Amino acid sequence: MKPSVVRLIEAKRDIIFDNWIKETEEIKREANFENISDYVYTTTNKEFVEIILNALSHGQELFDEHFSQFTEGLIQVGWPLSYLTTGLQTFRKVMLDTLYDDDEAKLKEIEVYYEVSMWVDQIVNTLVNEYSGSWENTVFLQKMALKELSAPLIPVFEDISVMPLIGTIDTERAKLIMENLLSGVIEHRSEVVLIDITGVPVVDTMVANHIIQASEAVRLVGAKCILVGIRPEIAQTIVNLGIDLTKFPTKNTLKKGIETALEMTNKKIVTL
Repeated sequence: MKPSVVRLIEAKRDIIFDNWIKETEEIKREANFENISDYVYTTTNKEFVEIILNALSHGQELFDEHFSQFTEGLIQVGWPLSYLTTGLQTFRKVMLDTLYDDDEAKLKEIEVYYEVSMWVDQIVNTLVNEYSGSWENTVFLQKMALKELSAPLIPVFEDISVMPLIGTIDTERAKLIMENLLSGVIEHRSEVVLIDITGVPVVDTMVANHIIQASEAVRLVGAKCILVGIRPEIAQTIVNLGIDLTKFPTKNTLKKGIETALEMTNKKIVTL
C-alpha cells in the first residue's frame, strides 16, 4: 500500500476502530450469534480489527502469521465464515467512509479506494484459503476415521476374530479391508477370521473377488477364513454369477460361523 494512504489510515486509526466496533454490533443483531456472549463477541471484534490495522506497521509476514492463528482459533470453536467475510466488507465500508471525511483523501479518492480495496481483497483471499484448507483437512481426517471404523477386525475369543462389513464395497474400501484384515490377524494372533457380509447389500463379481483375495491373503499369513452372513438372495446371486467360494467355509449366520470357528480351534462353549 502507498505510504500516503497508510498515513491517512494511521491518522484515522482510532475513529476507524470505534466505527467498526459499532457496525459489528449491528451485524450481531442481524446474524445468528445468539450462542456467543457479548463479551466474547466484542473481544473477538477488537482482536480482529487490531490484527488488520497492525498489518500497516508490522508487515505482511507478521500479519499472515497472526491472522492465520486468529482464523484457526475461530474455526476450532465453530465461528462461521460469514462472520469474517461480512466483517471485512464492513471494515472496507467503515474505512472508506471515515477516510473520505478527510480533505486530503477527497483529493485522492480513486487512489484511496483502489489501495483500500486491494488491501481488503488480499485479506479476504487469505481468509478463504485458511478456512478452505482447514475444512478440507477436517473432512479428510473424518473420512479416514470413518474408513477405519468401516472395516474393523474385532477379537471375540482367543484366536478368533470377526470383521463385520456394512455398506457397499468398492476398490478403495477393499484395499482398506485387506490392510486391516492382515494387520489385525497379526496383532490379535488370530487363527480363524470370520468375514460377516450381513450388512453388504449387493455381492457381485467384483465384491466376491475382493473377498476371495482377502481370504487368500489371510491364509498366506497362517490363518483361516470363514464367510458368514450369506442371505438367500446373496447365495442365489453368487450361483448365478458362477462365483466359486468353495475354497473357504461359508455360513448363513454369525452364530453358526462362531460355532465352526470354535471347532476349528478345538474350543467349545460349556454351560455351567
